[in-house]
Amino acid sequence: MKLGELLHNVHIVESNADLELEIAGVSYDSRQAKPGDLFVAMEGYETDGHKYIPMAREKGAACVLCQHRPEGEGAYVVTGDSRAALAQVGKNWFGDPAASMTLVGVTGTNGKTTTTYLLKDVLEKARGAKVGLIGTNQNMVGQEVLHTERTTPESFALQGLFRRMADAGCTHVVMEVSSHALCLKRVEGVRFALGVFTNLSQDHLDFHGTMEAYADAKAMLFRQCDAGVYNASDPWAQRVIQGAGCPLLSFGEAGAELTAEQIRLAVDGVDFEASCGGEQVPVHVNIPGRFTVYNTLGVLAAAKQLGISLADSAAALRTSANVKGRVEVVPVPYDYTILIDYAVTPDAIENVLKTVRDFAKGRVVILFGCGGDRDRTKRPKMGKIAAELADFVIVTSDNPRTEAPGAIIEEILPGLAGTATPYVVVEDRVEAIRYAMDHAQPEDVIILAGKGHETYQIVGREKRHLDEREVVAGYIAQQKERA
Repeated sequence: MKLGELLHNVHIVESNADLELEIAGVSYDSRQAKPGDLFVAMEGYETDGHKYIPMAREKGAACVLCQHRPEGEGAYVVTGDSRAALAQVGKNWFGDPAASMTLVGVTGTNGKTTTTYLLKDVLEKARGAKVGLIGTNQNMVGQEVLHTERTTPESFALQGLFRRMADAGCTHVVMEVSSHALCLKRVEGVRFALGVFTNLSQDHLDFHGTMEAYADAKAMLFRQCDAGVYNASDPWAQRVIQGAGCPLLSFGEAGAELTAEQIRLAVDGVDFEASCGGEQVPVHVNIPGRFTVYNTLGVLAAAKQLGISLADSAAALRTSANVKGRVEVVPVPYDYTILIDYAVTPDAIENVLKTVRDFAKGRVVILFGCGGDRDRTKRPKMGKIAAELADFVIVTSDNPRTEAPGAIIEEILPGLAGTATPYVVVEDRVEAIRYAMDHAQPEDVIILAGKGHETYQIVGREKRHLDEREVVAGYIAQQKERA
């Protein structure tokens, strides 16, 4: 593709490049740069891509797209915002594939993954649609599973994923849209048919600084949507939808347009009557927990905005499977239960503990830690909630990243101080799981919180394999050998 075609609709401040130059590819990581590439240098959260322009040129990059005139010889194009420019370059390179599909973006602190999976299921069953999915657990093209590194891919990679989905015949895409993605312009220029807001609770303050800034980041989604649905029961909802500029449908408690009545919670899921505009439909979902009611209401509202009736959505949801890493039962041949849940915020810890309280006959035991290089203020809060709602707490390591695991744990423990709830510290996560199983009592429910779908642990900058399902299975096998 010629450079001029690739830069269509990109704001150019200054350039010495020949717009007839043939570009062989696009890169934004100098380590991946190839001969003939357009290298896009972006100012990042952790580092500045402009520092790597010499490396990209050494690898043969034909031209550099950047925000500051680079030193040295070579073709360059200066733009006012290289992140926005990369998003437009991606649309141009891949031929704007999203334009041929119906896109739904889901944002919020908790519930994004479950919402996207359930909505994908509804679209497939009620509409016969082929649906692409983009999110935390994995990406999917119909039923084909693709690996994912982050909740929302970088803009160029996202456009490539859209291209793959469109070429495979996808008519719809349901995707998680993180606050980071909105701030870092990964979805710049993407038009969503529908936006969904699930909820907002403390998370990512290491990036956003304040809850107000975090809410304002989420609100950005509704400025690029044709319609939206939102959880009216969330205290941040009004700030998030302010200035939306598109038709909105609310869901939640009394006062919302779509509500749940006669809620029944059980170990195998939830039942309720969905009510909207005088219409009432019985709903069953095979995922336990009161928070499942809110997630499901969001799905029903989203489907309704897309033209699917409550009755058709409810019929589809009745046979929907649980989502990996979300209140996931791990089979064990013992008289206690083990659940894996991706609870990494105070609100998520509270939700999963209250869910288990609804059906637990024995003790509620929670094993958790906090991620390193992330919001430190939530650590004692998570400890406090665990102490208030669990019968026994095991404090361990999560993804420590570049922090010392022991130092992270020391910031969790003040939340447990002065409580009557017994707790232990077992820094090594594998050993902590083994400890939990060694000390389990009949009818206990043990929650392994924080890893969820993840099959790794980040120590330093290294990803080490750690699948909690394998840890549990290994423990069982070892016990059988000893017997």
